[in-house]
Amino acid sequence: MKAFRRRIRDSAKGPTTFIAQGSKISGKLSGAGAYVFCGEMDGDCDIEGPVTLADSGYWRGTLKATDVVIAGKVDGDVIAENRVEIAGTARIAGSLSGHSIAVAEGAVIDGEIKVTNGDKPQKFAEKRATEIDQKSSAA
Repeated sequence: MKAFRRRIRDSAKGPTTFIAQGSKISGKLSGAGAYVFCGEMDGDCDIEGPVTLADSGYWRGTLKATDVVIAGKVDGDVIAENRVEIAGTARIAGSLSGHSIAVAEGAVIDGEIKVTNGDKPQKFAEKRATEIDQKSSAA
């Protein structure tokens, strides 16, 4: 699993809920706090807080949260009240909506992008190293 020490998650208050790789959730999810999905979600969510979909994660449905970081695959719409950050490993078939949106080089988005503050989406080159990359270079 890649490390996701993003500014979005770093600002979250309280404990983080992790959905492990190999886990699958079906249905509607709601709640408050930070969530990290490394497994599969088949359904919709409305979360008061940040949601991270790791590179091993797969989401089918509408993902709605305060802030969203996507590194995995989404078949559905992503709606953020504030920020959306799309990693270079992300594959999205659906629309993106957020107050600000940053898309890394290499990400694939098949759908409409709507920045609600009126600006254009920001592109960036992923510069953060993963824990795996750091361990490999230290060996």
